[in-house]
Amino acid sequence: MYQEEIEKLIKYALVDGQISKKEREILINKALKLGIDQEEFEMVLDARIYEKNNQNESKSSEPNQSSIQKETKNIKCPNCQANIDPYVTSCEYCGYNVLDRKSNSSIQSLFKLLNEAEEDRQSDPNSIFSSFGKVFSESFSHITGPNRVDRKKMEIISSFPIPTTKQDILEFLTLAYPKAKTVGNFFTKNTNENKLHNQFALVWKNKCEQIIMKAKFSMKDDKETLNQVLFYAKKLGL
Repeated sequence: MYQEEIEKLIKYALVDGQISKKEREILINKALKLGIDQEEFEMVLDARIYEKNNQNESKSSEPNQSSIQKETKNIKCPNCQANIDPYVTSCEYCGYNVLDRKSNSSIQSLFKLLNEAEEDRQSDPNSIFSSFGKVFSESFSHITGPNRVDRKKMEIISSFPIPTTKQDILEFLTLAYPKAKTVGNFFTKNTNENKLHNQFALVWKNKCEQIIMKAKFSMKDDKETLNQVLFYAKKLGL
C-alpha cells in the first residue's frame, strides 16, 4: 500500500502485535516525510494493529502464555514511576536505565512450557512410538513427520511473546542460537538424527528473527545492546 521503506518499518513495529508510543511517533514522522496524510496513516496503522491482534487471538495458545503477554502492559519506571514503553531500555522521562524490571517472557519460561509439553509425549495417542519417548520420536520423525507433541512445541515457540528487557532479549538469543542453527550438510541434513532438529531450527530461527526485527526498531538509541543483537542476526544470516 505504501512505499517499501515505511511498510518495512510497520512490519518491524508490529511483529509482536503492539506499537509503543515511541514507535508510533517514529512511524508518523516517517509517513509525513513521505507525504502521507497523517489521519489516513493513523487509520491504516490502527487497522493493521487490529488485524494483527485478531490473527494472534485466533491462534490456540497456552493460558499461562496469555497471562505473560498481558504483563507487558502498564510498565512503570522503577525510579520516577512514569508509564514507559515495554521495549525501552531507559526511561524517556528521567533517563533511568531500566535494567531490573520483571521479565515478562524469559526463555526459562519458554523452556518450562516446552518441558511440560514433552511430558505429554507418553500420552500422545497419535504416535505409535509415544511410549518410547523423545528418543524414538526423533528417530522416526523422518517417517511420520513431527507428531502431535512436536507440533505443539513448535506452536509454543512460534506464539511465545517477545522478551521486553535487554537482558531477556540477549539471553533468549544466546540460548536460542544453537537451536536455530541447522545441522548436517546437503547429504546428511535429512538423516534420522538431524531432520527433527532442523524442523525445530526453522521455528527457533523465525522466533529469533521476530526478536531481532523488534530490537532493530525499538532499540535504536541503545547502540550497545543493538550491536549485540545484530551480532546474532549476522550469525543466523538474518
